[in-house]
This record gives sequence, C-alpha cells and structure tokens, in this order.
Amino acid sequence: MMATLREAKVGTTVKVKALRGEGATKRRIMDMGITKGTELHIRKVAPLGDPIELTIRGYELSLRKADAEFIDVE
Repeated sequence: MMATLREAKVGTTVKVKALRGEGATKRRIMDMGITKGTELHIRKVAPLGDPIELTIRGYELSLRKADAEFIDVE
C-alpha cells in the first residue's frame, strides 16, 4: 500500500517511492535532497502539526505538510 509522507508516524524511517507534483513544487522537493530511494526519519512534528521535522542524508529538514503530500513512501 502506498502512503504519503504526511501520513507517516513520528519516530519511523520511511523510504521514498515516488514524487508527485508539477514543475516548481517537484523541483523544490528534489533540491532539498528528497529523491526516489532516499530514507527519511521522521523526528518530530511541530505543536500545531505543521511543519514536520525530518533527518535526511545526515541533516535536519523541516517540511510543510502541504509538500509532504507529494511524497509517496513505504
């Protein structure tokens, strides 16, 4: 079953299966280092639910939930 990064639980590590979205949005996600096959560890979620804090490729990244919807993970 394919899920999005937005649905992933805190403390889990997921693998990127596909990127959806168009043009600038997809390009921005890829520029942050999120590409197919990359592992993402969900560290925490901000108190009001947005953004999500991730560890990817050895660095910390905060990502809006609106952008997380475009990332399919397993």
